[in-house]
Amino acid sequence: MKIGILSDSHGQLKRLKSALEALQAAGAEALVHCGDHGSVECLAALAAPGLPCYTVAGNMDRSAEVLADAAKASGVCFDRRVVIVPLGDGRTLAAAHGNDAALLRQLVSSGRHAYVCCGHAHKFSDQRAGPVRVINPGALYHCRPYTVAVLDTATDELHVLTL
Repeated sequence: MKIGILSDSHGQLKRLKSALEALQAAGAEALVHCGDHGSVECLAALAAPGLPCYTVAGNMDRSAEVLADAAKASGVCFDRRVVIVPLGDGRTLAAAHGNDAALLRQLVSSGRHAYVCCGHAHKFSDQRAGPVRVINPGALYHCRPYTVAVLDTATDELHVLTL
């Protein structure tokens, strides 16, 4: 499965839509947004491509209840802290925003997830912690360059897309 991973859109709707187009062009079959949407419009844009979409609230998403309602209405899987993405082969991907270090440590050390994705740092990173791959796709706001990523879970290849 090819998963488009993005984070920290902070209300930048036009940039988010460009990122979604790039992810679709790269073959994304599902989307994971690691928080800090910044607006209900950004959350709605995630639903627009019609792909399965999983997302969490970020520390700057002050209206998480409003986002949760919008996500439910648009068919987006939303949680305030962690979403779990089934990869179809018995493995899972967990996504959290990244501002809670203890939560991230727990997700990585639990051994339950093949991948843990997070945002918050506004900087791309790709690391291994034993068998777990920890991915931060970068951000769509307050960084240069703006980046998103496509993870192919069948081959374990990660491609960074610069916008």
